[in-house]
Formats: sequence, structure tokens, C-alpha cells
Amino acid sequence: MKERLIEFIKKNNLSCFNQYKSQLSLSQNSIYKTRDAKAVHNKVLSKISQYFIFPDTSNLFSVFNFSLDENEIKDRQNFFKQIKELGKKDNSFLRNLKFPKSTWKPKYDIVVVTENSDTFSKLKAMNCPVQLLVSDNDLIMLESRDLVQVIDCDEYGLTLESLPQAVFLKNIDEVYLERHLEKLSGWKNNLEILKTNNLSQSLSKLVFELYPLLGLINEKQSMTLSRDIVEKKVEEINKNISERIKSLTVSGDSLIAVLSKGVLPLELKEIVRSEIIKSGIPSTVLIEELPVKIFDEELERTILRQNSNEYYDLAEEIKQKANELKEIPKKLNELDVSLILFDFITGVSQFLDNEMNFVESSDSFSMINSKNLFLDKPQPISFNLDDNSRCSILTGANSGGKTTLIEHIIQLISLHQLGLPVYGLVRLPLFSDVYYFAKNKGSLNKGAFETLLTQMSEIKPGNKTLILADEIESVTEPGVAGNIICATADYYLKQNCFLVIATHLGYEIQKSLPDFARIDGIEAKGLTPEFDLIVDHNPVLGRLANSTPELIVEKMANTNPNSYFRHLSDKLKAKV
Repeated sequence: MKERLIEFIKKNNLSCFNQYKSQLSLSQNSIYKTRDAKAVHNKVLSKISQYFIFPDTSNLFSVFNFSLDENEIKDRQNFFKQIKELGKKDNSFLRNLKFPKSTWKPKYDIVVVTENSDTFSKLKAMNCPVQLLVSDNDLIMLESRDLVQVIDCDEYGLTLESLPQAVFLKNIDEVYLERHLEKLSGWKNNLEILKTNNLSQSLSKLVFELYPLLGLINEKQSMTLSRDIVEKKVEEINKNISERIKSLTVSGDSLIAVLSKGVLPLELKEIVRSEIIKSGIPSTVLIEELPVKIFDEELERTILRQNSNEYYDLAEEIKQKANELKEIPKKLNELDVSLILFDFITGVSQFLDNEMNFVESSDSFSMINSKNLFLDKPQPISFNLDDNSRCSILTGANSGGKTTLIEHIIQLISLHQLGLPVYGLVRLPLFSDVYYFAKNKGSLNKGAFETLLTQMSEIKPGNKTLILADEIESVTEPGVAGNIICATADYYLKQNCFLVIATHLGYEIQKSLPDFARIDGIEAKGLTPEFDLIVDHNPVLGRLANSTPELIVEKMANTNPNSYFRHLSDKLKAKV
């Protein structure tokens, strides 16, 4: 699954530094067939996305597209099960990462020279500071440059060797490697942040490989060489060597080798080299013998290079690390990709809870003590549909929780499709078609009624089809609405669909309830003095629930001696 996520990030150029979520053109065959159902699904994704830091991270949900393959769902569940077992991981420090802006450029005046016109064109395309050598006059201009990189120069090669600031390159990929350091410099603060936090193995590896290269752009205090300094250092080196070899036992063969061939034995070589290293003098300007001497010609060349170009050492060091520097762009891209994946995994880990369980695929639908993610203090809800009762006519008072239960069901379906766990014990079919007709918030009119009937006529029926409807009676006259709901339920039940229909027309529907349908009620226990509902949000299966007006009438009859209220209450109860 990780490989699929990485491939998706790369293919769609997702980045942890995008300020806004990238808009992707992806074609997905959604199981949600109505706008209302899709809106609830998007609400689920938004709920989980609150745990992500980067806007682009939520795009990874597109990898978990809708599937009717149980093995695919199992693979997803196994992926998230591994994340759940690792526990909650922190990703808050990712907020401190900033868009990389280069902060370093070489302080030296650098130019790349070549005699080859093809090489010249390639370097131009790479935005390298390049010059084509065509005459001796071009060489004269190079003397003022701090650093001259030389590639593909046969005719002027020997002349260029006399320039102390000249660096000869064999491969075009090694040219102007400083451009990679410029790019890396923008990541300096980000790498500092990442280095001090707990990362995934792949992220840690990339940071471990990139961070040391920042040393090339840090200001360094280097020793300025002169003959006087080197002579004093050589005097100290030889004095220290003498002290150390006093306690050294040298074999007769080693002594003969020193006297006859001038070859130092291994134990003496180690002492000489260690003292040279301690001195800080470049080993290239010294001769490793007893006593240590100055390599005059090399010292003169080194001092000349130093005086001509104080940045020569850095240029040489950059050249030596060419292979590592060439990998910087690739590794920074990998780092960006890995950060998106890390944000996704750690964000999901914070969403997950030890109390959550993975949904089981089943031919029936049941939820036991399931909690709604959209609520701050949700009551555990139990509900089911099966072959004996494939349709629930859900009744209850206003604000009792009928709509919340319907959207809770969609929430569970969405989490099941993603492969994520849910609160409670839940078993679900892999629904192929889910239709949700939300409560109409407009006024009753002929157009709304026709539109609803048209939409319902387009439902694709089957045993993996779920129809959810919330107070669809609001778009037509109450007298006929109950009959329409009964006829609709009967029609789709005969085609093996599952249905949940929330309505206030429980009394009317009860008289002509279709086979394999039942009336359920979310019961209100009463009203507070402020006329707020006291509700048990758990549906009571097979029981018709009172509506809000009935509860208000009952409360007024019990608290007011007026006979009118008692008469109303008795009549309503008699109707039941």
C-alpha cells in the first residue's frame, strides 16, 4: 500500500509545500449516487483530514477509491491495522517546515570553460556560467576569475594548468556542482527540524544523507599558510616525533632498512603521520621521513593557490563530493514525497483509537454500540437490517436523531470502503449503490415533488443497493405522502434493496406497512422546562415513536388543569 501511495504522490506532483490542496482530475466510480450522499462522504474525509498538516496530504484518499473487492478492502484494513498497532505518532512539528528558498551562493567568481561547442550548448541549457574558448584573448580574461572549471579543453589544456585557480573536470555532470548546494541551502532549517524529531526509517535515511552536505556551505575558519608558519610547525612535528620514538623499540631489520634504503618501518610511519595530522598542515606540502621536511615546490604552489583564490579548498572539496552532490535534487524530491506519506500515516494514527474495530463484510447490516464521529459526545447506537427486515421506517420527534442516524450509516460505509476502523461492532454489505435523499429545506411545490420522483425512479435496484430518505413527505401533501412512501418501500423491497426512511408519518404508514419492513422509533422520554427534548437516540426496533407536537400536548396536559389540553392529549393517544 505504501508503494501505491508513493507512486500516486509522484504521479500527481503532490508537495508538502503547496499552500493549497492540489486539484486533481481523477475519474472515480463512486458508490454514492446522490449529491447528499457524496456530501456526507466528503464530511468523513474532512474529519480525518483535520489530523494532517499539509493541504495535499488529503489527496491520498484518492488511492482508496471505491471497491467491491473484499480482498482489496482487507488489504486496506491490514495497512491501517499496522498503523493502529504502532500507536499515535506526532506530526505537529511539520508545521514548522517552510518553503525552501536558497540562502547560499558561492562567494567566488566562477566560470566554466570549454573548447567543445556541443558541451558549451549543454552547459548553457543547465544554466551554468560557461564560456567557449576560441582564442588566446579568452585565456587572458580568465586570470581575474576566482575559480575556473575546465572541461573538454585539448588545445588550451596545458596553458590552463598554469592557472592556480583552475579545476579540471572529466564529466559534464560534475560541472558547477554549486547549483545543487544552492538548492540544498533552502532546506537547511527544515533539515535541522527533521533531524531532531522522530521520523520514519525512510525519512531518517534521507536526512542522514543530506544533512552532512550542509557542511560545505557553512563558514569555515581555515589556516592561512606561509613559509614561516610551516617551518615552525615542522619544528614542532619533529620534536614531538623525537619524544615519542624514545620509548619505541625498533628491530634490527627495521634499523637496517632505515639506514640503507631510507624506508621508515610501519610503527614509525604511524607516528609521523599522526603528528602531521595533529599539526593541521596539509600533508601534501610535507615529506614523510625522519626528520619531516618541507616539500618546497608544493608549498609554493599551495601558497600561490591560497593567495590567488581563498576558495580553492572549498572548490576541491565540492569536486571530491561530486557523486553525493549530484544526488541532491533526486533526494530532495524523495524527501518531499516521504514527508507527504509521513504526514498521512501519522495523521491517520491520531485519528485511530484503541476502541475502534474493523468492519466485517456481511450480507446483512448491523451496528452495535457504534459512535458517530461527527458528534462531540456521541451516544453508542445499535441498529440493524437483515433479510427479515430490509426496510426501517424510522419515526421520532424533531431533533431526535433520525437524520443523524442516517448520516451515521453513510459514515460507517465510507470508513469501511477506506479500510478504516469504526467505533463499535459493525457488519456491512459492500454496497454498490447508495442513495441518500436528504430533508427538503425549501417550500412544498410541484417541481420539487416531480424531481424527487424522477430521482427515485433512476435508482439501480439490487441486494447491494441502499436507499436512505429523510422526510421525503415534505415535498407533497401529507394525505398522499404516506401512501407514496409505502409504495416506494414495497417496490424496492421486492427488488432486494435495503431502505431506511425517516418520517413523521408513522401512523399512516403503519396501516399499510409492506412485507419485510418494520417501524422503528427514536423515543423522546419527555421535554425539559425549556421544551428541549429528552431523547434516547438509540432506535427502538419495531416501535412507533411519538412526534414533537404530541409530546408538547402531553406535557401541557400534565402541567396545566385546562380541560382543553387533556382532551387533545386523550384524542392523540386514542389515535395510537
